[in-house]
Amino acid sequence: MKKIILILLALIVVAGGIFFFLNSKDTYDKSKFNTTVTPQPLSVQSSIDFTLPDQFNKPHTISDDTKILILSFAKQSGHDIRNFLKTQGNDFLSKKNAFFIADVSPMPTVIRNAFALPDLKKSAYPVLLIYDESIAKQFKDETKASQIMIIWLDHKKVSKIQFVKDIPSLKKLI
Repeated sequence: MKKIILILLALIVVAGGIFFFLNSKDTYDKSKFNTTVTPQPLSVQSSIDFTLPDQFNKPHTISDDTKILILSFAKQSGHDIRNFLKTQGNDFLSKKNAFFIADVSPMPTVIRNAFALPDLKKSAYPVLLIYDESIAKQFKDETKASQIMIIWLDHKKVSKIQFVKDIPSLKKLI
């Protein structure tokens, strides 16, 4: 009985090591993606230009037609936005000329690769991801980081910035 327990324990340790090894590699290539907010900090009339990867590592670039950026800097607000978008049509974001952007920079690579990205890949719409903390800082308001940030754009210029705490408020704005 003692040998069986030791063998099982050894298998668990080996399996955990393999799991950690396979999911600890960061595949984000900073040179492929960029974001520019001028002037900083972000404010009305700031210009925004970016290319960010989605959950499939496909690049998305902001265009003059982009009207709305919906940003999440916290786990709960990200889940709230995703739950809201599940109730909308698969083309909701494209019809609104909008992007949903989630900051995953504080997340450990293993957690991101093993749990967050596989979950995001189930989404029917692109979720743009901020992997780099320096990019997140260009957008993030530390005092309102738990809230959902909505940036209204007019030809890549910020026309309005709003923060909401819940989905009913988000629904009213968009």
